[in-house]
Amino acid sequence: MRITVEVPDELAQQVVSSGRDPARIFLESFAVESYRKGDLTMEQVRQLLGFGTRMQVDSFLQQHQVYDYTIDDLEKDLATQERLASGPLKP
Repeated sequence: MRITVEVPDELAQQVVSSGRDPARIFLESFAVESYRKGDLTMEQVRQLLGFGTRMQVDSFLQQHQVYDYTIDDLEKDLATQERLASGPLKP
């Protein structure tokens, strides 16, 4: 699907730095917000933006302050830290 959006030049210049592709900037913004809302998966973001690997998508999302780290992940990490701090590992 092709979508065309008209943006006044003076507004586009405020949002897009010199030398950057305005269409790419808007596409990336769309991908980030859609991922944040849960409308797109990481794989769909990868396909939409043409990244070759999941690691590239992860790096891209981190640059836009989107992290896949949940409260459950934190609780598991804290439990692991407590277990490791309590003494030597048992075989």
